[in-house]
Amino acid sequence: MRSKLPASFVNPITLGGLAIAAVSFIVIVFLAVLEYFAESPNPYMGILAFVIVPSVLLSGLAIAAFGVWREHRLQHSDHPVERRLPTIDLNKPEHRTALAVVSIGSLALILFSSFGSFKAYEHMESDNFCGQSCHTAMEPEYTLYANSPHAKVGCVQCHIGSGAGWFVRSKLSGSYQLYAVLFDKISRPIKTPITNLRPAQETCEQCHWPKQFYSAKLRSVTYFTSGEVPTKWQLDLLMKIGGGNESAGPTNGIHWHMNIGNKVTYIPTDETRQTIPWIRSEGTDGTVQTYRSTETALSAEDSAKNPARRMDCIDCHNRPSHIYTPPARAVNHLMALGSIDPSLPSAKDLAVYVLETPYSTTKIGTDSIKLVIEDFYAANFPALATTKRKAIDQMIAEVQGFYLRNYFPLMKADWKAFPNNIGHMYFLGCFRCHDGKHVAENGKVLSKDCNVCHSILAQQFERDTVRIALKGVKYQHPVDVGNEWETSNCSDCHNPPATKKRVIGGHTTR
Repeated sequence: MRSKLPASFVNPITLGGLAIAAVSFIVIVFLAVLEYFAESPNPYMGILAFVIVPSVLLSGLAIAAFGVWREHRLQHSDHPVERRLPTIDLNKPEHRTALAVVSIGSLALILFSSFGSFKAYEHMESDNFCGQSCHTAMEPEYTLYANSPHAKVGCVQCHIGSGAGWFVRSKLSGSYQLYAVLFDKISRPIKTPITNLRPAQETCEQCHWPKQFYSAKLRSVTYFTSGEVPTKWQLDLLMKIGGGNESAGPTNGIHWHMNIGNKVTYIPTDETRQTIPWIRSEGTDGTVQTYRSTETALSAEDSAKNPARRMDCIDCHNRPSHIYTPPARAVNHLMALGSIDPSLPSAKDLAVYVLETPYSTTKIGTDSIKLVIEDFYAANFPALATTKRKAIDQMIAEVQGFYLRNYFPLMKADWKAFPNNIGHMYFLGCFRCHDGKHVAENGKVLSKDCNVCHSILAQQFERDTVRIALKGVKYQHPVDVGNEWETSNCSDCHNPPATKKRVIGGHTTR
């Protein structure tokens, strides 16, 4: 039978390339159908259906084109090669056997390719793929995510979401990340993807509805002061959540910023958005106010380099799933639960000290925590080191556990590397804007008053009477610092520069 194809198409290379392309096309169709009927299509399906398999298809077509070019040159050379398609005669048993083998093999290849593509899709949509495929690089983020409030929300739901546009953007970003991992060009620690995160309206607000954030929330917090004999004190805060639905409740308060009718834009001057010299707010009534910092001027260069950004959930909730907890906060919590015995001398100071000491590896860190705590009590409180052996061992275990969940020496990742904008104790947070130094043209100041966001319903120090008032009590700092706490930012003291030496409860650590 005479071939209907040009002679240059009849060669093993071209036919092989066309076979690869044909199988790839069938796999693409299978994946497209799979995604169409899926209850919740996953963005990672696109990697296979629209990136990887089409790349294989194009490679097959390129191979076929190369075969045509090569064959064309051979036919016009001094020694042309005559090509003939194989003749199939079904009257011959060996031809029937060969045809059956080729047909069954091709069908099996297509089935196994489709099955393999589906299993690859299943793996690529998993959180294990996101967090463990690049183990060293992503270990900190994956560990924190696994212990976060969003541990049951898939990584891709927040980092990509639905739709092709953001999928393509994430894959372009991911291409460089793959290169960086393979050639050890990753940053240590991994940078927060601030500039290429999808707007919260398209991710967070698919589950959280700002219009219904209206109820005030009671938050009780227990603290322990520093010193050999730590003092316990408690605060009961009424958090003014606020929202965007007047018929449901008050629209003022913390979530005023996210009221659907309000629009807040700002210009930061640094990569982490911690310095904000310019803010513009537009209320539901159309009132517009522009606030400028009296301390940090906004230059023309800053305006050109940092376009104005509309505020959304991520501007405050910037660590919703990858939350590094400051050690002082964690130790307060563990002591309040009794997991660390508050009666152990200098327990808080010692625990924070061993956590904040830099270590080169995780193993050295956990071993050093054990040795330093044991040495401290053996050297300074030998009798207690024996009578409180069980409490000391439990303290060591709790501190080591927290260290493993929050400190990653190989990636240089810990809480200080990632500002958390919720609150204002350890980072600027709310005080990035509400510092009392952002002033509008009409003289209005963005208040730093604590009662704007919360009221202190009660405050009680250990062995003291409780101070309580439904309208709120005036905050009393647990350590007498005069009025310094009113004029300075909390983080100035609670997140100071690291020091190499420290005296704990009058005892020097070694």
